[in-house]
Amino acid sequence: MKIPGALLWEPGTGSGWSVEEIELDPPQRGEATVKLAASGICHSDDHLDTGDIPLDWAPILGGHEGAGVVTDVGEGVDDLQVGDHVVLSFLPSCGRCRMCVSGRANMCDLGAGVLAGTSPDGTHRIHARGKGVGAMSYLGTFAPFVTVPTNGLVRIDDDIPLKSAALIGCGVPTGWGSAVYAGNVSLGDTVVVIGTGGVGMNAVQGARQKGAKNLVTVEPTAHKRDLAEQLGATHAVASLDEAKNLVADLTNGQGADVVIITVGVLTSEFIQPAQEMTHRGGTLVVTSAAPVTQRDVQLDLYTFAMSGKRMQGTLYGSTNARNDIPLIADLYRRGVHKLDELITQEYRLDDINQAFRDLRDGKNVRGVIVYED
Repeated sequence: MKIPGALLWEPGTGSGWSVEEIELDPPQRGEATVKLAASGICHSDDHLDTGDIPLDWAPILGGHEGAGVVTDVGEGVDDLQVGDHVVLSFLPSCGRCRMCVSGRANMCDLGAGVLAGTSPDGTHRIHARGKGVGAMSYLGTFAPFVTVPTNGLVRIDDDIPLKSAALIGCGVPTGWGSAVYAGNVSLGDTVVVIGTGGVGMNAVQGARQKGAKNLVTVEPTAHKRDLAEQLGATHAVASLDEAKNLVADLTNGQGADVVIITVGVLTSEFIQPAQEMTHRGGTLVVTSAAPVTQRDVQLDLYTFAMSGKRMQGTLYGSTNARNDIPLIADLYRRGVHKLDELITQEYRLDDINQAFRDLRDGKNVRGVIVYED
């Protein structure tokens, strides 16, 4: 199948995405082909372009957040059929490894290869200019069709709009789970969410759903502060200094029970202010991706240790895709979790570089590429 796709030929250079013809192979054993309705524009793909996440191979077909309809299945596929509606999970889960069977499917062994440059079997399903093309997270949703391992597909009910469901493949569960699982927010807690883009807005919603009493967001962009309040934030401020003073007032100087960092690019200067806002015995959740070269962090280790705080890293919000993607879809259906409101702007695939410029400029909570019917 010959289709358009957005490729990075020079990762790490900031040269942007090239939309050109690619060739997509049919599914092999354990795989399926999916016609996508939409793909989210996530900061993780931009990290490949900027070099914050380095690649030593090229080209790569970007995109790892999408939803669509199964059009073909390979041998041995008995849990999906043509016509099924699916969300693409950016981390696959085999269901058999130690991590999966212990309830930590977000840490499945298969995830170690999502930037290896090939399908799990070491071959390519995508080709361009006579070369094999790697796919972001085995997916490559910056194309209207994908051929992917079925352990990266999660079936959802047909009544869930696919454009909104696309967001449940990455940003939504990552943020939601950062509050619900990694932060383990409890009824009556004071919670701070630093950064309210496509991930942080869902941390806000997760904290609200768990019963946070005070929910403070830190975001320099005014329209995002407004939306955060619409989604459940009790207070929305523009800076860490404002947040520090506000949290002190709200908690009689005790600090927040949970602080969640969901900025677009994590750098060292966020860590110490965040831990200063964290209550004794509280949890600092680090969700954001940092540049791989970021090594030095200023942290008051004495206070951190003596106050019994916990710094918790989280991948995919510590969610289990097969359980939590349908769960979030149902929360959306029942009006508990908002998805439509997160989509700031829709784009065509040809406009992908503009979509990433808008992401960097803070214009979007989530930009979405919508494919033609």
